[in-house]
Amino acid sequence: MSLVLLDGALLPAADLALPLPNRGLQFNDGFFETLVLVAGRLRYAADHAARMRWAATALHLALPAALNTPSGLERTLQQLAEANGLTAACRLRLQFWRAGGGLYAPATGAVHWLLTAAPFEPGPATAARAAFATSLRTHFSPVSFCKGPYSLHYVLAAQERAARGFDELLLLDAQGHVAEAVAAAVFWLQDGVLFTPALESGCVAGVRRAHLLRVAQQRSVPCQVGLFPAEALLRAEAVFTANVAGIRPLASLEATPLTTEHPLLEALRRWEAA
Repeated sequence: MSLVLLDGALLPAADLALPLPNRGLQFNDGFFETLVLVAGRLRYAADHAARMRWAATALHLALPAALNTPSGLERTLQQLAEANGLTAACRLRLQFWRAGGGLYAPATGAVHWLLTAAPFEPGPATAARAAFATSLRTHFSPVSFCKGPYSLHYVLAAQERAARGFDELLLLDAQGHVAEAVAAAVFWLQDGVLFTPALESGCVAGVRRAHLLRVAQQRSVPCQVGLFPAEALLRAEAVFTANVAGIRPLASLEATPLTTEHPLLEALRRWEAA
């Protein structure tokens, strides 16, 4: 029997009932985090907690005290993982939505929250065949950095990816700058430099993205974060995506083959695992 946490109360998933009005359902008024717990420890705990606080501030929401620090967040995740017997590795989704009713103007900053857990499945081990998305573009906004407000973009991109038969799609912004993959940050390597798009491209502020940049900087690897044209990736020595599920190199982008084994990429893997 699968168990969930709703506003801190443990209950069977089959008994879950969300009363109306529900501003998350009606207005997408909230955000979510996808987290990985391994042997009871939360990966990228500080980065998750920081992004949650940032999202709550942007949406004028009040995070519960139990979830407002890395340690409190980890303890809450541990509670649900242990209750479900997920002692090795598990993937959790923490969903927040604004309490109360009303129309577009909310009456409160209080939140409801739901935590669910499932066994962790790492990302694909094989390199990806990728292309640039053609059906939509990303857009920068005060909430484009967090997960949730633009989820429909990624639903549409995933449908395009399946229809075109690719393993991955890379999204561009309205000006044609590289932004991100469907569910991951995108990086590339050129002349010993690690590149990734700036948040102004409309990409999500990924926790793995933050971690990789920090690791690279600690190892004195030059990093460039900015707005780059799509052609920059076609000239790159190696391109890869990264999220909490793993790092995945691209074997090709459009018709351009790419190397999947690069010394600096392998070094980044080692350094971040240390």
